[in-house]
Amino acid sequence: MKARVGRLRTAARGKTSVVVVTAVALLWGRICGGRGSWNPEYRLYVCAGMRAGFARGGTCVGGVFLTGTAEPRDRLLRHEAVHADQWARHGVTFPFRYLREEMRNPGVKNRFEVAAGLEDGGYVKRGGTVPEPAPKRRPKSRPATDPNANGHRPAAD
Repeated sequence: MKARVGRLRTAARGKTSVVVVTAVALLWGRICGGRGSWNPEYRLYVCAGMRAGFARGGTCVGGVFLTGTAEPRDRLLRHEAVHADQWARHGVTFPFRYLREEMRNPGVKNRFEVAAGLEDGGYVKRGGTVPEPAPKRRPKSRPATDPNANGHRPAAD
């Protein structure tokens, strides 16, 4: 039990409020089907193989990386460890700060992502090029309608 509390504290970078967030995130990861493990190199819990409950390729909540990936890459864990440091620096206000930054400067312009390393996070390819976005689905085409089919009769001549 002491070892588990020690790891929670380590993952939260010693910040008490983030210890609580980290414990809740671990529980959330398990509820969503993830397998929790401890990564001592990055001082981070990893809940891998989740069915849902995370954004993009994964989400760092407190000292836990939540992801659907079975085996996250070492570079990605390094990126997420920086986010765990950001959680510790900003405490429970971090998700609000991150969201505000993402709304102002999305993706590769987000200062929190830049600080964590865009290449490591998969935002840019090696060499700094931005990866191609996923193709957007085309909206279903609507059948052509008669411009006079709006419930009004055309004016009589």
